[in-house]
Amino acid sequence: MDHLTAILISVLLAAAPLLFAALGELVAEKSGVLNLGVEGMMLVGAVCGFAVTAQSGHAALGILAAALAGMALSTLFALLTLVLLANQVATGLALTLFGVGLSALVGKPYVGTPLQKLPDLPLPLLSHLPLLGPLLFDRDPLIYLAALLTLAVGWLLARTRAGLVVRAVGENPEAAHALGYPVRLIRLACILFGGAMAGLGGAYLSLAYTPMWAEDMTAGRGWIALALVVFSTWRPGRLLLGALLFGAFTIAQLHAQALGLAVPPEFLAMLPYLATVLVLVLISRDAARIRLNAPAAIGRTFHPDH
Repeated sequence: MDHLTAILISVLLAAAPLLFAALGELVAEKSGVLNLGVEGMMLVGAVCGFAVTAQSGHAALGILAAALAGMALSTLFALLTLVLLANQVATGLALTLFGVGLSALVGKPYVGTPLQKLPDLPLPLLSHLPLLGPLLFDRDPLIYLAALLTLAVGWLLARTRAGLVVRAVGENPEAAHALGYPVRLIRLACILFGGAMAGLGGAYLSLAYTPMWAEDMTAGRGWIALALVVFSTWRPGRLLLGALLFGAFTIAQLHAQALGLAVPPEFLAMLPYLATVLVLVLISRDAARIRLNAPAAIGRTFHPDH
């Protein structure tokens, strides 16, 4: 039982940064914006969160700095795509390249700097439950935040007027504008939320998952988060399940090596990315379902005067 609990905890921890980044991207895509800069925003969030925590000694300040750093980078994306009407795909790719270079530059003085792991926060009574206690109720604050945000995003998009407006903007921005809704402001808010979430995903990597800074420490998790949004067919509940699935693939390589399986380590390292490709191939076979759930105006620029 202890071994099973340890494995499940490892899966949960590996899934958390994917869940943060994918939730933010899901909201952005629901408004009709495709931001491929998730990887770059995660890296900038990771390095800013680590640097501020290392300098101040307060993890809360580091987490806030990571969210603000992600928002700052997403603001640049919003300026280029919403105001200057740049192509969203090209801008997102450029944002990732910019984030990779900027994070390497900012993080250079912090390579090899030790940092205390984000402490766990056990919940009274609940943390003593068998299996579920140590798994769900004796975790660090960011795990709790990820769970709450998943519930909040699901409820907001499906049950509130604000969620209906976001979905309307993603389906038909021209019609939403004709009804008097500020399409670009709504998309801006969704882009900023996506940036903050990507920054939190990066902060989780550098402050809780592996409390250190290393160049390219996201290791492609931003791209996996993008695939998760499609995998979930733009539904937060399925997004959580997908994040746990890909988290399991991420830690599979570690447990396989610990068990001494005669599998090349290079193959084990590529498991999460191989799983991403396979899942996308399987999903693409049901194009009708993707078209049914995907926002109709995703990736399409909008200007009220055009």
